[in-house]
Amino acid sequence: MDPLWMLAAEWWWVAPTAVGAGAVTAVGVRRGVKNSGRRVAVDAARKDLHDAQREAGDRRRAVKVARAEHARLVAGRTASRASASEVASARRTLKQAEQDAKAARADVRARRVHVSVAQAEVPSASQRELYPIARLHRAHDAITARWMAYETDPALLIAYPVMSDGKEPAMAAFLAAARAARDLRPSSSAGLSTEDYSAYRQAVARLERTFDIAEHTAKERAAGRNPNSANGWQDSAQEMLNRSTEALDKAAGAAASAFAVWSSRKRPRDDQDR
Repeated sequence: MDPLWMLAAEWWWVAPTAVGAGAVTAVGVRRGVKNSGRRVAVDAARKDLHDAQREAGDRRRAVKVARAEHARLVAGRTASRASASEVASARRTLKQAEQDAKAARADVRARRVHVSVAQAEVPSASQRELYPIARLHRAHDAITARWMAYETDPALLIAYPVMSDGKEPAMAAFLAAARAARDLRPSSSAGLSTEDYSAYRQAVARLERTFDIAEHTAKERAAGRNPNSANGWQDSAQEMLNRSTEALDKAAGAAASAFAVWSSRKRPRDDQDR
């Protein structure tokens, strides 16, 4: 049987439940015994912030190392102890390290916002429908219901055949994400550990992203367009930028070499004048 239909068969009950009443259903495995689940989103957000801060520190140190190595090779190039290609390589490494550090700083800022939001959303003990895991269940069910619409509506099946093609890369990625989210889905918030909540939250986020990509691919194909064409110019621009950076590094290395030769030739003449 096609894997698409095998997965659909396992989720047949979700669409009417999620669309009709938005009820929270129970599937998956119950793990961990740490808390009631009311503040699990806060705990997970704080852990993410801690991890992001540690990563940002590592990236800052990597920039310092890359900058020192680049400076060493530039000096070595001036003294003819390093090649232009080595300087160019160090320059690229430094640029990448700086970009990684910038991304890490942005991630820390985003994680701080997530902590604030999670703290503001902590429900009361009686509001079980607002518990973090309940909200994740609803998000999970909503995506599954949207997918099931493509499987059960004849008009959508005809208009967007990609959404029923398990061999299409975008759809295959979604199916893999759907299986992962299904396997990680906890039955309730009772005894839910921070680690299990984080894993399920990431699985649901990936499910949403892969569904969006699969749906975009299906609609672009239906319109006779290449769904990947929008990224082509970005790849070309990045490649051109990398080549320009390498060319500038080579030019700088050649200029440094020429200056070193000129200085060595000029120095004896200056000594004779004295």
